Amino acid sequence: MEKRRLGRLEHQSSVLIYGAASLAEVSQDVADRSIQEALDAGINHFDTAASYGDAELRLGPWMPRIRDQIFLATKTGEREREAAWTQINASLERLQTDRLDLIQLHAVGDREELDKATGNGGALEAAIRARDEGMVSHIGITGHGHEAPATHREALRRFPFDTVLTPLNYALGQDATYLAAWEDLAAETQRVDAGLMIIKTIARRTWTEDDHRYTTWYEPLDEQTQITAALSWVLSHPQVTGIATAGEVRLLNMLIKAEQDRATWTESKVSEVLEKVDAYTSPFVAMPI
Repeated sequence: MEKRRLGRLEHQSSVLIYGAASLAEVSQDVADRSIQEALDAGINHFDTAASYGDAELRLGPWMPRIRDQIFLATKTGEREREAAWTQINASLERLQTDRLDLIQLHAVGDREELDKATGNGGALEAAIRARDEGMVSHIGITGHGHEAPATHREALRRFPFDTVLTPLNYALGQDATYLAAWEDLAAETQRVDAGLMIIKTIARRTWTEDDHRYTTWYEPLDEQTQITAALSWVLSHPQVTGIATAGEVRLLNMLIKAEQDRATWTESKVSEVLEKVDAYTSPFVAMPI
């Protein structure tokens, strides 16, 4: 699997980042098979969060075996310093490790949330303390929504975040306003040498049916050609260091295959496939979270 430099962290991260949201509600046996599938494919970067159900607990039993082989990231969605500090410590316990490579301020998708997290007594202070005490090596920021790229650009002005995890896919890229904000963010990450990671690569739209087929909160693309095209389009942006896999264990194998096959896909073939996707829109319309 291709690896890309994660900004000034210098870690050579696999372009597929294991999105452990997929482990939120599965058994340990299911989790074990999925984690092994990822490792066998060459994924060396695992991303979870305190709010992803049982995900940290499912990853924890693996840490004695693989901790030194992977880049391990989690997130705190708390906004106040003391609550975030408590949550970071709980994540370390659940993950059965004494150190994280990356702690991220989670779901900071607009200016109001950014003000809370980075203000006086905010969660950022807990992340800095954890870094200063050797519990984490780096600090990042993540977020969903149409305002995320502009919010993350402002975040980099306020604090030297080491990484950014922000949304991008082909549908969002057709929105000129959104794309301009994303490109501005991408340029800034390049200027400050921060790692730029992507979420929602294979999101198709917000669910329109009550009977959801997958555990993702959005309806994903689930045909191999469409997934390969979507992944190819995002990874064609050289600023991108990697994409988080979807929060559904059954989609991982198609993302792995997409990464393996994308070298043969031309720009015109990618566009041809994605232009034909029915009802392909932003996943942030009527977002349920």
